[in-house]
Amino acid sequence: MPLRKGAWSPEEDQKLIAYINRYRIWNWSQMARPAGLERSGKSCRLRWMNYLRPGIKRGKFSKEEEDTVLKWHEVLGNR
Repeated sequence: MPLRKGAWSPEEDQKLIAYINRYRIWNWSQMARPAGLERSGKSCRLRWMNYLRPGIKRGKFSKEEEDTVLKWHEVLGNR
């Protein structure tokens, strides 16, 4: 069966979240099929790390974070 590409559905997100929460398995290349997903392991990993993982901070930088970025930019420049 071919792997799906494109946008993730809410149902796929829920399957991925439920599987990771239940089994705590991080072998991405082998977890997609048992989780009921027709996605590649890489696609599952990227979806989890970039969108679904608890603790992802979204929104503006705090003043402290902004100061840290500017300080390191002065030190390292545009690399």
